[in-house]
Amino acid sequence: MKPIAKSNKLANVAYDIRGPVLDKARQMQEEGHKIIQLNIGNVAAFGLMPPDEIVQDMIRNLPDAAGYTDSKGLFAPRKAVVHYTQEKGIQGVTVDDVYLGNGASELIQMAISALVNDGDEILIPAPDFPLYTAVVGLSGGKPVHYVCDEQAGWLPDIEDIRRKITPRTRGIMVCNPNNPTGALYPDSVLVQIIELARQHQLVVFADEIYDKTLYDGHTHTAMASLADDVLFISFNGLSKNYRSCGYRAGWMVVSGEKRHARDYIEGLNMLASLRLCSNTPGQLAIQTALGGYQSIKDLVAPGGRLCKQRDLAYELLTQIPGVSVVKPKAALYMFPRLDPTVYPIEDDQQFAYELLAEQKVLIVQGTGFNWINNEHFRLVFLPNVDDLSEAIGRIEKFLYGYRKRHSA
Repeated sequence: MKPIAKSNKLANVAYDIRGPVLDKARQMQEEGHKIIQLNIGNVAAFGLMPPDEIVQDMIRNLPDAAGYTDSKGLFAPRKAVVHYTQEKGIQGVTVDDVYLGNGASELIQMAISALVNDGDEILIPAPDFPLYTAVVGLSGGKPVHYVCDEQAGWLPDIEDIRRKITPRTRGIMVCNPNNPTGALYPDSVLVQIIELARQHQLVVFADEIYDKTLYDGHTHTAMASLADDVLFISFNGLSKNYRSCGYRAGWMVVSGEKRHARDYIEGLNMLASLRLCSNTPGQLAIQTALGGYQSIKDLVAPGGRLCKQRDLAYELLTQIPGVSVVKPKAALYMFPRLDPTVYPIEDDQQFAYELLAEQKVLIVQGTGFNWINNEHFRLVFLPNVDDLSEAIGRIEKFLYGYRKRHSA
């Protein structure tokens, strides 16, 4: 019988956050091994639960949530998103500019699919959140990665972006606060990216899902608040700030220069209609979340759980010989570097396999985020301080053995 092969469109699609190393971890778990999982920002899995008022509101409204909604979503949560954009300084947004989705990831795919023709290029940060690269490729486009500079605190290299713009470039993806590095971009960098978008008529896709997960008193600027003559597609949701990954409740906001984007917006409306609507229970959580007590502030404040875990992970990792880390200003991750003169890693996926096999710790290798070398990995600092100390202690033990095995 002729083998049934997957589509050629999947040839360059990868999502190593849930990739081959995770498959090995699952096999080990089935064999009885306990794995410390530092591979994914699945917040509730680490005991960081959604606010009670969100859960209670969803339960209360669930009996009336069985039907389809408008393809863009229910009016009340969309109106709440409009108010949120106003608080962030984004002007001119109406309820009709808001689309609710099954998490920001669904909406990112929708926004890219509605824009990209075969061969069109989208600028994507490196390291990236691998969904961006995957959906551009699945849409027939070409992902073009611009470098974020570790020496500059993982900020985008503006000149690298400029060099990579071609006549086929249609848009630029900006992840701020950043996954996987935890970087937070200053207004000066955002303004420079907007100026390039203005000059080359690019759509700006702004993934701002971590906009409240901020440390050390830092503040976040919504990119779409800085201009009204460029088209912005902004993404956000409940997964991270409100610890509600499984509710799949996200939103997309169209703002800025909409007059010349009517055909594109029609495409967004078509795709929203094709999927009928996002899940109604998740929609019901949005208004309560945005209008309720913002408990994320307690978690990221000095002495708060997330802040303590970030500080501990940074302290422990930077004490390991040959390991350096840019301390995250935001989000839930850090992207440590392994000095190649100390750790001569030729295949960082194999490195992740070996760490998993020897120490039962699951991380994601840096190339899983389309990074350019084998010198990094992403670590999620969501476990409580005891489990995090145990995990990094195991990493330290593994790296000690790695140094001994590969020393001259």
